[in-house]
Amino acid sequence: MIPDSVPDHREAARRRLPRLLFDYIDGGAMTETTLDRNVGDLRDLKLRQRVMRDVGTPDTRLSLLGRDWSMPVAMAPIGMAGYTARRGETQAARAARAAGIPYTLSTVGMCGLAEVTKAAGVPPWFQLYVFRDRGYLESLIGQARDLGCPVLMLTVDMATAGRRWRDARNGFGGSPSLHAPVARAIDALSHPAWFWDAHLNGGPHVLGNLVQANPGARSLNDFWTWVRKNFDPTVTWNDLKWIRARWPGTLILKGIQEADDAKAAIAAGVDGMIVSNHGGRQLDGVRSSISALPRVVEAVKGAVPVLMDGGIRNGADILRALAQGADACLIGRAWAWALGGGGEAGVAQVLASLRNELEVTMKLTGCKQLSDIGPHLIDS
Repeated sequence: MIPDSVPDHREAARRRLPRLLFDYIDGGAMTETTLDRNVGDLRDLKLRQRVMRDVGTPDTRLSLLGRDWSMPVAMAPIGMAGYTARRGETQAARAARAAGIPYTLSTVGMCGLAEVTKAAGVPPWFQLYVFRDRGYLESLIGQARDLGCPVLMLTVDMATAGRRWRDARNGFGGSPSLHAPVARAIDALSHPAWFWDAHLNGGPHVLGNLVQANPGARSLNDFWTWVRKNFDPTVTWNDLKWIRARWPGTLILKGIQEADDAKAAIAAGVDGMIVSNHGGRQLDGVRSSISALPRVVEAVKGAVPVLMDGGIRNGADILRALAQGADACLIGRAWAWALGGGGEAGVAQVLASLRNELEVTMKLTGCKQLSDIGPHLIDS
């Protein structure tokens, strides 16, 4: 039986996946304070129930960033998600298309752009990191352009990788490990369903978008070593202009938290932005996404769409984000847990659950359409 709620899918993933993979998806930076704030601050927003309204057929549809969505939810990029299930990113992209929402492929996904496009039948949104190797960066942009990716999502909060204690303890991505390799092997073998599906039959185990940049790589640690060496900490707004000149389509920035940065992004010619702290996986101790959202929305003043990610776990959270000014939300862990616990069917189920929960919450707050949602629904 496929679980229903996001917490159910998290538990299914915890049981099915080796600890190394589950902790990589589940964990955050250092003490995970910001990760917890993302969830807790959303829950602390008290909703106002409105009654005696005609809410018989709530409509969750919207048009945003050049396409029609079935609900105000997109799937955020998750690196390495494809290792939680056989060719996992292809399964997730198919589920997103069936649900009528955008799917975003990470630069450091297991499956490459061409493979995901072929499997889903439509090109995904593509998330881009800025690497020191500008020649390879330009080739990635060109590939996304040639495949017809409708949106390029530039992640701007990765001047360096955040310190994640769970990953370090597990020896993930080349981090120093307190566990011997044999212990990790035992952990993998003790999860036979994952071992058979993803490890033995889910290869090749490479970062699909970076194969040409790493022709000699033989393991995931080889790829992660390259990635860590090539993250560029010198990126400035001038680099955004360089990317803008090479990308004629929709360009959005992910990782905006401050009003001044939002204004600078608009001045640089972006088409949208995502208020995000990388799911609490980068700088621990910063504000939650939902608490940073209103000041960014105020700074943007409707010039471009503002999306939010971080802490969305149910349909009520989606409504809370929209009430605070977001045009739509992104989910990350929610779909990654579902993929790890139940594959494509699990992702489809969690998306259906989120839409149903949003519809229920809209009815109980007196909203028949998304435009009815606003700050008046938050009890201050």
